[in-house]
Amino acid sequence: MKHVVSEWGIHLIFISLISLLLVLATNPGVWTGWTGWTIPDSAPLQSFKTMFIGLVLEAMPFILLGVLLSSFMQVYVSEQWIQRLIPRNPWLGLGFACLLGILFPVCECGLIPVIRRLIAKGMPLYVGVVFILVGPIVNPIVYAATYSAFRLRPDMLYARMGLALVVGAAIGWIVWRYVKKNPLRHTAATLYAGENGSAAEHRHGSRRNKAAAMMEHAGSEFFDMGKYFMFGALLTAAIQAFVPRSSLADIGGGTVSSHLFMMGLAYVLSLCSTSDAFVASSFISTFSAGSLLAFMVFGPMLDFKSTLMLLSVFKARFVLLLALLIAALVLTGSLLLQHFYFQPSLFRSS
Repeated sequence: MKHVVSEWGIHLIFISLISLLLVLATNPGVWTGWTGWTIPDSAPLQSFKTMFIGLVLEAMPFILLGVLLSSFMQVYVSEQWIQRLIPRNPWLGLGFACLLGILFPVCECGLIPVIRRLIAKGMPLYVGVVFILVGPIVNPIVYAATYSAFRLRPDMLYARMGLALVVGAAIGWIVWRYVKKNPLRHTAATLYAGENGSAAEHRHGSRRNKAAAMMEHAGSEFFDMGKYFMFGALLTAAIQAFVPRSSLADIGGGTVSSHLFMMGLAYVLSLCSTSDAFVASSFISTFSAGSLLAFMVFGPMLDFKSTLMLLSVFKARFVLLLALLIAALVLTGSLLLQHFYFQPSLFRSS
């Protein structure tokens, strides 16, 4: 109980600090009276406020729905039941792993610990890897969020789902074909050696205990994802409002630089896949379709937050291999789609 209170306290403090900074940034009268400074041009500040509030209002319902469904799956769906569904044939296993995200809409934050337990219990490594990479993108909530963010460009939705499936399946095949040693940091014995009683109670407890565990998990996950999204939305709004359009246009117009910039931004922001489409759509006037696609596929597969989680599950060499494969395949795929699938013009010219 103390751990839960402490964890929630950290989340609340972080969000409170972000909210305080937001109040000071969007209400200059609060601090200009203290310092005597004046603001020569309020237009960028107004643009910052409008974009930030718009991002929050658009994404928050999908984040809330995502954490509720994720928590339900975490508490009520057993790992053994998932394991029985996996085909033994490797090719069927790859296809099944690509579609697991549709059946189990769990974000990467809750997915990696579940997959760790399943692999330790005997799930094929390649199936777990594909589920980790593809699941956060192809699930119905992310599909709906991407559709909502790009209502006028359904090709972005189809490209996101298609590229995620291709990249995930390709990496899964490489892992199945070439990775022969167990990359897990822990065996099944060491993984469960220190498991506390509350975790077991959540899995085997009464309906009331499971409902309480679900709400506890949902609240913790909401605050966890919320703080990353708030930071990401602040940074995105600041870039759009205060960075000169000419500078963004120079980066966004580059054939490769735009893709690398958006992939780097996705890694740093560490957004949940239920909200990143709204951030990507805010760059619609300055960046190419392919670079926005790279942002929406690379981020859910690999960001700063998930890298730390992966390092806690897998050995560093295996995580490095995954990172290189994800970066290379997403960059190559988004460049090919930019050239052959999307319109040759940038969004800003449409």
